[in-house]
Amino acid sequence: MGDSESCSSRQSEWSPVQGRNRRQKAAVFNEVLERLKQLDVEEAAEHGFEDELWAHFSMLPDRYTLDVNTERAEDVLRHKKLLSLARDPLTRPAVDVRLVQVLLEDAVHSSFFKGGNAFGFDGPLHEITISTKDKPKLLSGLTSLMSEIGLNIQEAHAFCTIDGYSLDVFVVDGWEHKGIEHLRNTLVKEIPNIEKQSVGVKQELVSPAGGQGQRSNTFPPNNVEIPFDGSDVWEINTKLLDFEYKIASGSNGDLYKGSFRSQDVAIKVFKTEFINGDIKREFSQEVYILRKVRHKNVIQFIGACTRPPLLCVVTEFMPGGSVYDFLHKQKGVFKLPALLKVAIDVSKGMSYLHHNDIIHRDLKAANLLMDENDVVKIADFGVARVQLQSGVMTAETGTYRWMAPEVIEHKPYNHKADVFSFGIVLWELLTGKLPYANLTPLQAAVGVVQKGLRPTIPRHTHPLIVELLEKCWQQEPSLRPEFSELIGILQFMAEKVSDEERASKKRNLGESCQLMNA
Repeated sequence: MGDSESCSSRQSEWSPVQGRNRRQKAAVFNEVLERLKQLDVEEAAEHGFEDELWAHFSMLPDRYTLDVNTERAEDVLRHKKLLSLARDPLTRPAVDVRLVQVLLEDAVHSSFFKGGNAFGFDGPLHEITISTKDKPKLLSGLTSLMSEIGLNIQEAHAFCTIDGYSLDVFVVDGWEHKGIEHLRNTLVKEIPNIEKQSVGVKQELVSPAGGQGQRSNTFPPNNVEIPFDGSDVWEINTKLLDFEYKIASGSNGDLYKGSFRSQDVAIKVFKTEFINGDIKREFSQEVYILRKVRHKNVIQFIGACTRPPLLCVVTEFMPGGSVYDFLHKQKGVFKLPALLKVAIDVSKGMSYLHHNDIIHRDLKAANLLMDENDVVKIADFGVARVQLQSGVMTAETGTYRWMAPEVIEHKPYNHKADVFSFGIVLWELLTGKLPYANLTPLQAAVGVVQKGLRPTIPRHTHPLIVELLEKCWQQEPSLRPEFSELIGILQFMAEKVSDEERASKKRNLGESCQLMNA
């Protein structure tokens, strides 16, 4: 359903408090409460404190509880107070900065959180905790601000309460001689500017013909506004849609298998209770782009329903499911010839999109679907954009594990960002693993930008694959190949691999004959 950094999407990563999670939360709660009483914290002795503390844990996702270091129980009170300050417009944003004592041979033991630093560190570390009203792209804005003021993020934990407030904790270095209070004041001054930017971004569209137009962020209350040129008809009467079963669920909606006029279709339904300006823009953009593209390696658009209460995008049904599900849920494996076929399909679809000035911006295995003949097609254009005539764009989007460094850093970028993502996808096809599985998405992003981090290529990987991966995820975008070039490279590789397999079979057959005649 597309990716966003709004509260709803960050919260949706964790299931409701039930069963084992509830027992774990209760155990941590009891340990923290007991620790606070042992420390003679005055607040812990007040009437009703236990209820307030439980409410604090209940407002945050399960991952917060799992990350709590009960030896630093007093920091739970600090987070509780920061969230309370954030709920008052007069004291928002709430920012706390403290120096972290470091044990070089281990982790950041004095930190509130369990676990350690993913990348190592030099010099003093500071732990920055920020709470404010959560908004789309707030987390990205905060990481960009840290970089702008000279901080290097070594560790990050991002949470969101069920009532829409952020609690983001960063362990940083790079602030050595200016003082903690100066750092706090700088953040308090700059964060409101980020909050304004996160809700004030205007969406710009460029038609494939090259005419630039601007669409307002506001929409009529009864339908979603989508640019229309009179050349096609795509509005679907909801009465003609038959829903059969749910395929998947996302933070913004659900995907169903259904039928439309006896044709099998996939129906992506946006949840009406979550519909806001951002969801409407995502929906509008997806319809705008999908109805313009026609290619055998791009999902085929059937139509859309644009009048609430039912907002949905209808596309062809892909019975093979997603490449992600095949790799990670079915534990499937692509042998090298099949891997190259998938890569060629994706390259052909992406080459077509780039030729039409469309940047996908969220290329990953989950957005690659397979039909009954194992033809792979590119799907999910909720965050895709038509490239501006200047050739560069600046709005950050996508998914951190697959995202190009220039996009992570909020620098101007172009279609070569998709090539970087394709390199990560190729590695995913090769290994069947999640990129940077031992890191959080934000830690992976920090590593890619600051440390030149890339997924580890397995030993014994075909040398041509190694060379191709390294070309695709070059730090400098101009050094990455075009998808039109990748098609030729991959087709050459497929032929070479086929020749090698035939030669190997011939050798094996010859050896078998020799043994039989011996």
